[in-house]
Amino acid sequence: MLQFRPWILAIRPKTLPAAVSPVVVGTSMAFVDKSFKPAVALATMAGALFLQIGANLANDYFDYIRGIDGVDRLGPTRVTQSGLISAEAVKIGIIVTFIFATIVGSYLTFIGGWPIFLVGVASILTALAYTGGPYPLASYGLGDIFVFIFFGPVAVCGTYYLQTLHLTALIVLISIPVGLLVTAILVVNNLRDINTDRKAGRYTLAVIIGKRGTRIEYAILLVTAYTVPFILWLTNMISGWVILLSMFSLPMAIFMICAIRCTEGILLNQALARTAGLSLVFSLLLSVGLII
Repeated sequence: MLQFRPWILAIRPKTLPAAVSPVVVGTSMAFVDKSFKPAVALATMAGALFLQIGANLANDYFDYIRGIDGVDRLGPTRVTQSGLISAEAVKIGIIVTFIFATIVGSYLTFIGGWPIFLVGVASILTALAYTGGPYPLASYGLGDIFVFIFFGPVAVCGTYYLQTLHLTALIVLISIPVGLLVTAILVVNNLRDINTDRKAGRYTLAVIIGKRGTRIEYAILLVTAYTVPFILWLTNMISGWVILLSMFSLPMAIFMICAIRCTEGILLNQALARTAGLSLVFSLLLSVGLII
C-alpha cells in the first residue's frame, strides 16, 4: 500500500512558495498589460510546481547517494536517508515528476515556441545538476546564483512571456526582488547546514564565506529586494500602490533579519519556513499593487 506521508515529506511543501511566487508576479504583470490567459497561467503554475517537486526529490536522492545526509542532519527528514522511501522509489518519483513537467512544458512550448522549450530543458537539467551529475552546483558555491536566475528572471519573465509573447524592461526589473527573496530561502538552508556540508565536502557559498558572511548575505538579499520597488517608483516605472502594499511585509523582513543574527541549528528550520512565507506574502502584495 502506498504511504502518502513520506512522499509529502519528500516534496517539502514549505519550499513550494518558491515556485508559486514568480508565477503570481509574472501573471499579475500580464493582467496589467491586458494579456492575462487563465489556462496558460494555470499550466505555468503546474509546471513550476512539478519542477520544484522534482528538484526536491532529486536533492533527497543525490544527497543520499553522495553520503551528504548523515545522522547529524539538522534539516527536515530526508526520506531516502531515513529509509522511509527506498532510493529506487525516489528515483522513479523523480522520473515521473519530470515526465509530468515535460507534458505541461510541451503545451507551454506550443504556446511560447522555442524560447520556452529552451527554458524548460535548462530548468530540468539545472534541477538535476543542483546536487547530481559530475559537477553538482550546490557543492561549488553556485547554488545561490542559479536559484536567483531561475526563480527570478527566468520564472517571472517566462510566465509573463507565455501570456504576452514579449518582454519589457519593467518585467525584468520586477523579477529581481522575487529572485532575491527566493534565494534567501536557500541561504537559510545553507546556513543551517554549514557544519554538516563542510564535513561532507560540500562547499556551498555559506561554507565558503562562513556564518557571519552568510548572515550578511541574507540581510543584503532582503534589503535589496525591498529597495528595487522603491527605485522603480522613484523613476516613475511603477505606481505608488506597489510600494504601499509591498511595504506591508517589511516588518516581517526586518524581524527575519534580526532573528537570523542569533538563530542557530535546528531553529533555522523555522526561519526557513518563515522566509518562504515572506517571499510569498511579498509577491502577493507586489502583485496586488501592480494590478491596482
